[in-house]
Amino acid sequence: MKLFPFGHATHPQWPMAANLVLAQLRAQMALHGYASAPTLGLVYITDHYAAQAQDLLDHLSAELPEVTDWAGTVGVGVCSSGVEYFDEPGLVVMLCELPSDQYRVFSGVAPLGTGEGMGFEPFTALVHADAQTPELADLVTEMAGRTTTGYLFGGLASSRGESVQFAVSGNGNMRGQGGARGVFHGGLSGVAFGEQVALVSRVTQGCQPVAPQRTVDAVDGNVLLKIDGRPALDVLLEDLRITLDDPEPALRTLRATLVGLTPPGSDAIGRTGNFGPDVLVRHLIGLDPNRRAVAIADRPEAGMRMAFCQRNVQAARADLIRICAEIREELEPEEVSESVAAALAAPAADALPAPERRILGAVYVSCAGRGGPHFGGPSAELQLIRRVLGDVPLAGFFAGGEIARDHLYGYTGVLTVFRG
Repeated sequence: MKLFPFGHATHPQWPMAANLVLAQLRAQMALHGYASAPTLGLVYITDHYAAQAQDLLDHLSAELPEVTDWAGTVGVGVCSSGVEYFDEPGLVVMLCELPSDQYRVFSGVAPLGTGEGMGFEPFTALVHADAQTPELADLVTEMAGRTTTGYLFGGLASSRGESVQFAVSGNGNMRGQGGARGVFHGGLSGVAFGEQVALVSRVTQGCQPVAPQRTVDAVDGNVLLKIDGRPALDVLLEDLRITLDDPEPALRTLRATLVGLTPPGSDAIGRTGNFGPDVLVRHLIGLDPNRRAVAIADRPEAGMRMAFCQRNVQAARADLIRICAEIREELEPEEVSESVAAALAAPAADALPAPERRILGAVYVSCAGRGGPHFGGPSAELQLIRRVLGDVPLAGFFAGGEIARDHLYGYTGVLTVFRG
């Protein structure tokens, strides 16, 4: 299998950006090392183009008739290999050449089933969702249950205007659902992949614990009542070393503090002292001095493990490097056969680092609260990925929440690569 063609551009007028991207795609499709007959397109736009989403999709579809299926969404930023477009007009497209019986685009008018058509069974799925969808967390869990592995990756659309999703299937819509043209509002959409589509996915955290790991003992809805047998508010004030008698500095610290939760029996803090991939970071949303309680943006359960945390640039950089290194290690066996070694040493392969011969393309979904400025400068986050992982085809967006496995995350990045 060959590399996925990809392109990215910024321009105040979406037709100009689209044509710049099309020129990049066509140039790559003419190269020997890139796929020449892709059928699945992933498209991500910044919210500057959201109002023209249907026109943009129609234009791409007309110019690339061989691409029969499309999926994607909108973000306050989009990203590609080594570059991000944040708070400016931006378009990223990646074209995937996959067996037609090994993926299905799904949406509200073409729901994802199991065991339907050509023996397709969904193993994993790329999911885009609208944050305003009722019972969204339950829908994500239910969607994960429709896949064999239970693993999803993706994120929530983020937009200061229309929150749109792209979903066009060459197999058409469900009977009786009308002639939807591929741009949707609300709900979930995306692409399910079969067993033969090899993927490697990792979650990178952006926060660091600032207090010991503790156990939630009593809750009331979204309110923490008891932590380690003590009133939750007392534990919070002690862990942060603040007092409500001095409200101004206390408020500054509280605004910068979040809580990391893990299921009962799991460890929130790993051996390195940082959060592991199971941690779900949630906001503090209120204090209840009468009950000595703390309200958070989730509904925790008694027995869960937790730790108060804050965003940390150094921890975010180190963890992003870690997941890229893990992916490289998984794709680069310590020992290779003589024939593989000879192929890797061939002159035709000299232009590409070793991992790129195994990675066909990548999808990266990062929190809208991360991005270049959080990492030290424009595009710094994506440049870090390229430096560690290689200059691989990549498309993605900055989300209002990230999806990995059957969970909704915050302040994380989800990096998924397609293996050759």
